[in-house]
Amino acid sequence: MILEIKIAMLVLVIVCAVASITIKDLLGAAVVFGTYSFMMCLLWVSMAAVDVAFTEATIGAGISTVLMIAAVFRTTRRTKD
Repeated sequence: MILEIKIAMLVLVIVCAVASITIKDLLGAAVVFGTYSFMMCLLWVSMAAVDVAFTEATIGAGISTVLMIAAVFRTTRRTKD
């Protein structure tokens, strides 16, 4: 794969990681974390680790994101920000 594309994906992974930590909205943080997991999946594919990429896509970007979003919708907001 082209080096510039790998560097761009790595920068997007770092941006998503920092954004998921700093976002105050829980739903937004869950969505950004799902994006982070998907970008990690693409990085694993670019390193020819297809089995790890498949696991990251199914568990990281799929199941974990759905469970986090479901947990956010099941909680109530105590304070008005």
